[in-house]
Amino acid sequence: QVQLVESGGGLVQAGGSLRLSCAASGRTFSRYAMGWFRQAPGKEREFVAAISWSGSTTYYADSVKGRFTIARDNAKNMQYLQMNSLKPEDTAIYYCAARDLSSMAATTTREYDSWGQGTQVTVSS
Repeated sequence: QVQLVESGGGLVQAGGSLRLSCAASGRTFSRYAMGWFRQAPGKEREFVAAISWSGSTTYYADSVKGRFTIARDNAKNMQYLQMNSLKPEDTAIYYCAARDLSSMAATTTREYDSWGQGTQVTVSS
């Protein structure tokens, strides 16, 4: 199984930016697709962004398209989520996820096998 550790969350004002990072270990990093999900209080965990193992395919939730950018650095075993123009509704715990057995990006929680512990992002109005 892949071990994942997120970092980079925090408190930011609306309109600001944050960059989340996810460090992966436990398997050859470049062979599995990665994603970001988030969960706000009282809500289901929802898809944010995903990237294939090669980085050539990315998917975004409509709510973040044009504001968030997902990227990965296979040489460093890292995944990133650059979040710009943040809104109060982006407030949530953000989770890094990996598809242990697939290189293809995916958009549902059930398609991911490994999860990080999450990092809190709070956007004030």
